[in-house]
Amino acid sequence: MLKHKILASMLKLLAKLPLCVVHFLGSALSWASYLSYKKNANLINTNLKLSQLTKDNVSFKKTLHRNIGETGKALLETFAIWFKDYSQLSKWYQGCTGWEHVESALAKGKGIIFLTPHLGCFEITSLYYGQFQPITVLFRPPRQSWLMPMINQGRQRGNVSLAPANAQGVKLLLQALKRGEAIGILPDQAPHEGEGEWVPFFSRPAYTMTLASKLAEKSGAQVLMAFGERLENGRGYHIHIKPIKEGGINSPELLNQEIEKAIAQCPSQYMWVYDRYKVRN
Repeated sequence: MLKHKILASMLKLLAKLPLCVVHFLGSALSWASYLSYKKNANLINTNLKLSQLTKDNVSFKKTLHRNIGETGKALLETFAIWFKDYSQLSKWYQGCTGWEHVESALAKGKGIIFLTPHLGCFEITSLYYGQFQPITVLFRPPRQSWLMPMINQGRQRGNVSLAPANAQGVKLLLQALKRGEAIGILPDQAPHEGEGEWVPFFSRPAYTMTLASKLAEKSGAQVLMAFGERLENGRGYHIHIKPIKEGGINSPELLNQEIEKAIAQCPSQYMWVYDRYKVRN
């Protein structure tokens, strides 16, 4: 449709802007949404407060206010990254902590399972890794079919391949692990009914995927938690990688515990507006 083509053209313009401008626009958009839509505001407030990651009311308000802006940055930077020339993305990579864990895992030859929650810039992590090694990333096809070409163009670059969230996609993930390659999963994405279990997430029952736990147990792959910290003033991203001990996610409850640890590193950049406590039909 014409309106979709116009919108796509507008989104492509984001890739031409400096990252600091993209983040400024995203923050402004997010504040407008927060002040206009009570549902979003209530989700952010409630989820952050129940996490108990802030020590007092002053800390809570500071984290909340920062998180509102970070949420909008996450939205607009996605499109900027998708349409940015691949060779130019390297300018946004400002370092990586924990790469030695990747090298250790590759030496074992059993594959790597990267867990990347909705924390910081989750679009950048697979593209960063894909500069060096092949990685197959699980994704959920969008309800709006016109977005699919943009997703393919934006995410399947370098050594990055996509696997849809269905039986065929799971098969692709297993094949990649058998080859000793890496796979990427959003572990805190609400699964469809019948694909998860109700287990605690920050002390509240959350419907949590079983796939990540099953893949880890079946493959014996090294599990690594990874996220791209969004640096201030549009300076780019710093990749953080931490290993999870063997058996550390062998149940959805253990998986959530590891996600909680990752979020505690940078609570202002977690997507608290995302509703973890629901079931997708």
